[in-house]
Parts: sequence; C-alpha cells; structure tokens
Amino acid sequence: MKHLYYILIAVLLITACKNETSQTVTTEVTEVHSKEKATPPVLTEAQKIAHKNGIDHWKDVSQIDFTFNVDRGGKNVAKRSWSWKPKTGDVTMTAGEQTVRYNRASIDSTSTQADQGFINDKFWLLAPYQLVWDEGTTITVQDTATAPISKELRKKLTIVYSNEGGYTPGDAYDFYYNEDYQIDEWVFRQGNAPQASLTTTFEAYKNLEGLHIATSHADATGGFKLYFTDVKVQK
Repeated sequence: MKHLYYILIAVLLITACKNETSQTVTTEVTEVHSKEKATPPVLTEAQKIAHKNGIDHWKDVSQIDFTFNVDRGGKNVAKRSWSWKPKTGDVTMTAGEQTVRYNRASIDSTSTQADQGFINDKFWLLAPYQLVWDEGTTITVQDTATAPISKELRKKLTIVYSNEGGYTPGDAYDFYYNEDYQIDEWVFRQGNAPQASLTTTFEAYKNLEGLHIATSHADATGGFKLYFTDVKVQK
C-alpha cells in the first residue's frame, strides 16, 4: 500500500486518468452485476406448478381449516376436520366425538395415528405444494402423455418417494396437468408399482386468499369421491 501511495504522488496526472478509468470500469461492472441479479431464476416443472397454484401466498397463511371427506357408493366412509397453524406446527383433528391436539414438532404415541391422517389429508389438499415441499424424492417429466380418465393429451410429472422415511415410503404419483400448470388428474401407485392403485380427477378449484385449491376428486366410475368442505384460509 505504501509503495502504491508514492507512485500516486509521483505521477499525479497519470493517476488521475487511471482513477477515472477505474471508476468507469467499476460502474460498468456494477451495472452488469445488477442486470445479472435482475434475471429471474429458471423454475423446474414442479416449481411452476406450485407457483401457478399460489404457493407464493403460503408464507402469509397463519391458519388453514378443512374437512376431508370420502364417499364410496354414495355413502360417506370417512370424515375428518382439521385446523392447522403452519407457522407454529399446531394441529387439531376432530373426527366424530374424538378431538386430538398436538404439535408436529413433538409427535408421540397418542398423536401418531392422527398425524398419519393429517399427512394424507393435507397431501390431497395441497398436492401442488407438496411437489416442492417434500424432500427425498425423484421427479421426472414427460412433455406429452394421455390422461387416464379424460384421455386428453397433457404434460405428465411423476414423483417417486424414497424408500426410507415417511409413513408410506416408496410411493409414486403421476400428475397430469395442462398448459396453465393446473393439475387435471393424478394416479397414485403404491410402492411405485407399475399399475395404478387409485386414479382421480382434480376438480372444483377455489381461490382462497391466493391459494388455488382443487376441492373435489373422483374416479372414472364416480363410485369414489374425495372432497373437501369448510375450507378456510387465514392470514
């Protein structure tokens, strides 16, 4: 630094010119970096689906309530109501006369069964978000595929879960979605089996505080229907 200081004094005029050049270069470099930072990130197909379905609004959600229902042959066979505070992890389940309250950070033997139901029901409700929330998965995309129920051409995303961890390890899901990244149908394949375990539609979308949620699912026969009622989102 001292050596540079004496050079600057000795050749003041030359140094002044260099300083001007240096400042100009610095400005140009700064502008380039600024432009680089402004370039939007390239999203994966899973991220595109999640963003198109409103995941950007999830950060503002303080509580979400919903009731999970399943009908078979026109009869209700399952009904569970949930209240979830994602910021704190507090969950309340009500099923018939049973009420279970727990925090997802401290699950014990008394709350494990309720949490299994919560994970399942939440997955159906927020499937587009689970694509980016869930870890230990493998995702592949097919540009053109025939949707199993409508027989229409769609894009297809397959997510396969790791054989380790979770309540149902190794399962696979095939999502069929349109050009607007809205899911129309999906196939559940237990244990990543080649044949479908369950195939349903994604219907009755509702926009709730920016969250784009499918509230109804049915199989090709109409004999199976899974749907959500009393869905409320609080910010």
